[in-house]
Amino acid sequence: MATTFAYKVRDRSGNLIEGRLDGDSVPLVVGRLRSMGYLPVSVTPAGGAGLRTEITIPGLSDRISQRDVAMFTRQFATMVNSGLSISRALSVLSNQVENKHLAQVLRRVNEDVEAGSSLSDAMARHPKAFGELYISMVRAGEIGGSIDTVLQSVAVQLEKQVELSRKIRGAMTYPVVVLVVIGLIFTAVMVFVVPTFKKLFATLKAPLPVPTKMVISISNTLVSWHVVIVVAVIVGTAVLFRHWIHTTNGRAKWDRFKLRPPIFGPLAHKASLARFSSTMSSLLSSGVPAMEALDIVARASGNAVVAEATQHVKTGVREGKTFAEPMKQRDVFPPLLVQMVEVGEQTGALDDMLLKAAEFYQGEVDQTVSNLTSILEPVMVVVMGGVVGTIIISLYLPMLTYIKYVP
Repeated sequence: MATTFAYKVRDRSGNLIEGRLDGDSVPLVVGRLRSMGYLPVSVTPAGGAGLRTEITIPGLSDRISQRDVAMFTRQFATMVNSGLSISRALSVLSNQVENKHLAQVLRRVNEDVEAGSSLSDAMARHPKAFGELYISMVRAGEIGGSIDTVLQSVAVQLEKQVELSRKIRGAMTYPVVVLVVIGLIFTAVMVFVVPTFKKLFATLKAPLPVPTKMVISISNTLVSWHVVIVVAVIVGTAVLFRHWIHTTNGRAKWDRFKLRPPIFGPLAHKASLARFSSTMSSLLSSGVPAMEALDIVARASGNAVVAEATQHVKTGVREGKTFAEPMKQRDVFPPLLVQMVEVGEQTGALDDMLLKAAEFYQGEVDQTVSNLTSILEPVMVVVMGGVVGTIIISLYLPMLTYIKYVP
């Protein structure tokens, strides 16, 4: 039975590399590492390997996150830049990455490369791991003979996208958690507390106030079979909404709506502009043709409004216009971005200006997230206090009413 060994080796440049490798014994693993061109430093059995049982859930545990790909790309770029061949770097990383599914993908990519396929073609066979942006930049690097430099650019681009997504999710986590807590408290009070007060109200010979009647009605619904109807309506609405936003018309309207709310709208807008500028800069600096770059940016924008505006820019460029001219005709592109693009075209440094624009909007996103967190904390506390306070007042109002009716 094969055992998993943790190893530390040095490559030809003297760089220390750590990873894991399956084998029958330490000598066999050492021999395999030497045959791969490495100098073994230490090879030890991985602790607890025999106690692990892997359960794979399709679509969940076999998912490859953008963070996993970003980490792999950074290591891959470093190894290729150090002089290792692409095949050898893939072989090492396939045994080193933590995500087992990504490791399997890398082994298949390595097999295709060793069989004579180009790196971009081999990666293109695994779209769940490597997106269109990734493949296009790698292909451009292969054509230009600068695959190591392009891989560094891809790593930087992916790391920026991961960081951007992390900050946006972080901003959304707090209000979502608070709303879930409010919902649980509200449900618990309606199911366990209100029925007790309802029995007490039945002994009072006084009319119940309107707020109290509303609270009792909600409680009766939650503790009876009517809750099934409520849940069914909510689930049905969610399913229909999900189906609607996957249609072309629904997606366009929903993405346009996401840019309008007072607080979250500017955040989504700036995040889209940062992604647009950063992706476009990376593609152009890697040597991807402008028309192909605009197509990729449109598909990778994540927002139908930005995608439509990007396609409009592509149409204008095809007609012989500059980038800035059609951008001025779309409100999604603010004047600052248009002016920076215009200066970049005039100076012949469009990719550099787009990179500066991306850094500016990334900074704006960081500031917005910081402000959003500061604003949402007191707002959520007020909302939670308001919900709980309203229920308590509604339950004690009949007591005050009863006092009026007592002789």
